[in-house]
Amino acid sequence: MFKSEGVGAMTVLAYLVYLAISVPLTIWVARTLSHNGRVFLVDVFDGNDEFADAVNRLLVVGFYLVNLGFVTLFLRSRDTVADARGAIEQLSMKLGTVLVVLGVLHLLNVWIFNAIRRRSQQVEMATPPVPPNNVIPQDGPFQPVPGMPFTGTQPPMPSGY
Repeated sequence: MFKSEGVGAMTVLAYLVYLAISVPLTIWVARTLSHNGRVFLVDVFDGNDEFADAVNRLLVVGFYLVNLGFVTLFLRSRDTVADARGAIEQLSMKLGTVLVVLGVLHLLNVWIFNAIRRRSQQVEMATPPVPPNNVIPQDGPFQPVPGMPFTGTQPPMPSGY
């Protein structure tokens, strides 16, 4: 009977150590991402500081909910921990999985916001700075092909050919 109480105590100890490491780790990662990601979000949202800060706060809340929920759901284990070796092995599996999930979620966020940023830059580049004037300069190095109207679909021939 005493031996089974020791096994149960070791399992509870492993759970407590897991929570004592994974919860502060999640908080630290969220704060670090929030602080360092602000510059990126301001760029994504074209300098709109208020909107970037609001999105940043929402991302932090979502990050906490997803990761702390995952940490809590992943707390349970079918195996009982009998000794220190078993506790370390269980903790390494659980913490390693939490770290991988944190990393994947971070990369997913960066990928999504980078796609938004690229799209906004493409829209900016698609709009010409001035409207086209449909005039081809006659004194420049490129002249239209003789006898063929210049429509913009064929490359102009350099003068002198």
